[in-house]
Amino acid sequence: MVVQNHERDPFLNLLSIDSTKETISKPKNMKMGHLTLFWGKNTEDIFPGWSGGSFCSYFFGLIWVFLLSFMVERLSHTKFIKQGTNHVVAGLLQTLMYATRVALAYLVMLAVMSFNVGVLLASVGGYAVGFLVYGSRAFRKADFIQYEESSDIPPLNC
Repeated sequence: MVVQNHERDPFLNLLSIDSTKETISKPKNMKMGHLTLFWGKNTEDIFPGWSGGSFCSYFFGLIWVFLLSFMVERLSHTKFIKQGTNHVVAGLLQTLMYATRVALAYLVMLAVMSFNVGVLLASVGGYAVGFLVYGSRAFRKADFIQYEESSDIPPLNC
């Protein structure tokens, strides 16, 4: 089968398949990314349009991924809503915090999908430091009262 190249509609490049032939060819304008883990600063895959050519931009990209994953942990272990807040307002705030956390977690996931080892280590490091600071007992001033919720939104579960 052959993937037909449709010049007019780029979406048909991926959807149109001729099943009468036995070979598959990739459209000419499709760029293949890495399919294995690699280490290096020459990546455009951290975020779309990221220049990725210099060590400085690569380093700032790693810091950005670290901070994104750190913020996911911050939102996972936060208690912003005070006791006695209106239930509707509290529910809307919880929903907003949950949606923000999920969006940040998806951005981290997309960055890790670049298969760059540095990006993977930066994201795991951000999650680990975020948990150490906000989720572990290392910096906790007092123990939680039994059955008290430790955050406003439920924990991330796989």
